[in-house]
Amino acid sequence: MKDAFGTPQSLLILGGTSEIGLATARRLIARRTRTVWLAGRPSPALETAAERLRALGPAGVDVRTVAFDALDPGTHEEVLGKVFAEGDIDLVLVAFGILGDQAHDEAEPLAAVRVAQTNYTGAVSAGLVCAGALQSQGHGSLVVLSSVAGERARRADFIYGSSKAGLDAFAQGLGDAMHGTGVHVMVVRPGFVRTRRTAGRPETAPVTVTVTTPEAVAVAIELGLRRRAETVWVPGALRAVMAGLRHLPRPLFRRLPV
Repeated sequence: MKDAFGTPQSLLILGGTSEIGLATARRLIARRTRTVWLAGRPSPALETAAERLRALGPAGVDVRTVAFDALDPGTHEEVLGKVFAEGDIDLVLVAFGILGDQAHDEAEPLAAVRVAQTNYTGAVSAGLVCAGALQSQGHGSLVVLSSVAGERARRADFIYGSSKAGLDAFAQGLGDAMHGTGVHVMVVRPGFVRTRRTAGRPETAPVTVTVTTPEAVAVAIELGLRRRAETVWVPGALRAVMAGLRHLPRPLFRRLPV
């Protein structure tokens, strides 16, 4: 359960090496979170992430790893069920996803399918499993990392953007389905996040004025949870930017350097 300050005592991150996920974990551990599960494909990076969180936390912080593959939805119920069987989870953060390579993926349809299966199909499966478990325990929050890219398809990344658009719509609908059950669903829409994954990628307009960092997204997630928000934009200015772009006629939108 959350403490008197609204901080979740237990956290499950799907995408255990996600920079946004780990920034959120660091912030919450500093606030009083005492159990963290990092779910991801077994790798040295996953174990290193767990060790670093253990080193940051005070005595009593329990950081565990669990083998989880977004592309293997047939295992999600069993794998995640074992996590919830160990005790209540106050917060689940769906933080996995891949950017893909637009030019390559257009030429190789199976690569495009992998982006869609990871970002959308895998998240649908894991999201439903976790939402059901949270509902069974009677409380908890499910935070889904969407993207501003899902708000309107851009020529530069429409494969990735379409997968995030599907995820965003799914998460909104899931939030409506969970309303009144004690389960809170929050959709987070970051702009261009400076991470290892995005290193070397151009920060094209209108993203240049709305660039963010994993740490800033973590702050927004914590604040959104305290407010019981349903949608969080990071930076907040993106809400206004996308309100305009969403309704821009397509002939004009095509001319933008995005």
